[in-house]
Amino acid sequence: MTQIRLIGTTWIWAGAAVLLATGIVALRAQGPAGGRTAQALFTALDTDNDGTLTKPELESGFNSWFTAWDNTKSGALTQSQILTGLGKVLPAPPVVKPGQSNTFNPVGNSTPFPAPQAAVDAMMAALPTTPGVKPMHPRRLLVMAHTGAGGFVHASIPLAAKTVEALGNQGGLWTTTVSYDAADINANNLKKYDAIFLDSTTACFLDDPDPSVTAARRAAFLNFVRSGKGVAGIHAATDTYHTDCLASEAAAKSGSPGLNIAALVLAARFVTAADKDSDGTVSRQEWTAVADNWFQKLDTGNTGMVTRANFVAHFNSLLPPPGPHGPSLESKPVQQWPEFNTLMGGYFKFHWPDPQLIYVKIDDPTSPLTAMFHGKDFEIHDETYTFQQESFSRRNVHVLTSIDYDKMSAEDKAKEANPRTDADYALSYIRREGKGRVFYEGHGHSDRVYAMTPMLEHLRAGIQYALGDLKADDSPSVK
Repeated sequence: MTQIRLIGTTWIWAGAAVLLATGIVALRAQGPAGGRTAQALFTALDTDNDGTLTKPELESGFNSWFTAWDNTKSGALTQSQILTGLGKVLPAPPVVKPGQSNTFNPVGNSTPFPAPQAAVDAMMAALPTTPGVKPMHPRRLLVMAHTGAGGFVHASIPLAAKTVEALGNQGGLWTTTVSYDAADINANNLKKYDAIFLDSTTACFLDDPDPSVTAARRAAFLNFVRSGKGVAGIHAATDTYHTDCLASEAAAKSGSPGLNIAALVLAARFVTAADKDSDGTVSRQEWTAVADNWFQKLDTGNTGMVTRANFVAHFNSLLPPPGPHGPSLESKPVQQWPEFNTLMGGYFKFHWPDPQLIYVKIDDPTSPLTAMFHGKDFEIHDETYTFQQESFSRRNVHVLTSIDYDKMSAEDKAKEANPRTDADYALSYIRREGKGRVFYEGHGHSDRVYAMTPMLEHLRAGIQYALGDLKADDSPSVK
């Protein structure tokens, strides 16, 4: 998750890279979003409203944009200034409804929503046929599925909850309660449970407008684990408490609109095309050169004019995709609850978008939590997280699986700006927190992960470790 500033409002959002990738696809002229973008640009440039653009008209439009957007009168445009300007030219982003999934939701989500039945059926068909470990006594597990303000509401949240429930029902390993209400994390309620499962709980999921309530929830959570209970987390459980929680809550209260992804992507593409001297800005000369290049590409018949239909049809070919480092939106983390970040083993920095091919390496083939992989590395397609460099260390966790980074292509590696200097990308691990236990699995964004029997066995083993029924070496991988 990264925070950016857009037209005076701070927003947090996970996976800038996937939105850029998605946005590039959406901007194709053949797609609805691409058509709207091209139509809006043409309308803004066609000042005489005759349905055509001449070269002088196109250059004049670009020049007027430059003058208006260069609000500092520096003679050069930054990507941020281009983004702000385009935000006024392009259609406003769709209104995000409270709790709407697959969105960076200003208010997060506290309302249950259904999992696709086909995904549930696929998960049920993939349930392990091997038994889990017999529990020492009846176990109760609380699935926390609440998303904090400004967080990405993962569509896989209800499927993950269904999966945890189904795994527990097999052989009576545990009983499951699913909650979308952060208020359920309180000292009295937690007495009923042996472990908490964090179901892609993005953003500051325990926070409340009342600071005293926030403090009580955080204390209850930490005391629960440290007293000898457990926590298991999947995917976005680590995309949590590393952004400006207060700013996100303020944005939610203000009713500010969501991110304009089309403007975001287009601004990055403009800079990639125009910034020939690689100084991070676009001069007026560089900007005008883009307009001239556009006209040359569009006026293939040398008629001296470009029609709206031609502009829309060929719009996507006018600009290159953003460079691998140009559109990076990484910023310095704002740690609101460092104890949680340490407890969970790290926090989000970047992700490769689904369905990225990842080569998974078994770091501890002797652990009962990896027995289902039989010591064999495997491949998976999913949205795959990386951790901020200082937040993750093998001195803090016992790594079970990780990315076989050497097998990744140079092209895929280049998608991440400022990659880890140690090339150490853990995927799943366990650790002790006081007298308690923590398990984390980084995959779980896509529904397809929940139809992979070995991954379900891995998840079951992790939960049973957190519950205290499955014993394993949880000493740090690096002493």
